[in-house]
Amino acid sequence: MADDRVTRLQQAAEVVALLQRADLLVALEQASELVVTTLRSGATVLLCGNGGSSADAAHLAAEFVGRCTVERGALPAICLSDSSSVVTAVGNDYGFDRVFARQVEAFGKPGDLLIALSTSGRSPNCVNALTTARERGVATLGFLGRDGGDMAALCDVALIAPSDVTARIQECHQVWAHIIAEDVDRLWAN
Repeated sequence: MADDRVTRLQQAAEVVALLQRADLLVALEQASELVVTTLRSGATVLLCGNGGSSADAAHLAAEFVGRCTVERGALPAICLSDSSSVVTAVGNDYGFDRVFARQVEAFGKPGDLLIALSTSGRSPNCVNALTTARERGVATLGFLGRDGGDMAALCDVALIAPSDVTARIQECHQVWAHIIAEDVDRLWAN
């Protein structure tokens, strides 16, 4: 059992080390710039995801509204899965595939940013949210895994974790989220 844990820790470290690849560093810089540009303009960051990705979306929204590393003013961010009443009402009336798209219709404005998280890149409700965002002039950023799935083509910037293992993909997403949140904090602190 202990050997298995060591192996999984080594695998996690190996995947996170791959985030230093040149193409992923460029994508991370673009993602950070997109978030900073959105927030500097006074626009809102909308976030969505399912399951663990929903928790990661809520975590990143909290980093913007609260703070990550340094004291600064609150920044506008909304996790679209946080309202169980909205999610269940829209899911019941329009279908679960529409739970995020309907909220992008309600809240998304040109200049805003939708960050969609999906380890598969194929979550239908995230695909629909990204499609709606593009139709409304909302910029799009994906935290994805595997080959990026259908979502990659709908993203202005796609951060695609170099793994096919859900846990390793989510760990990459968490690392990227913290780096972006730290970049935001540093810019607002100065």
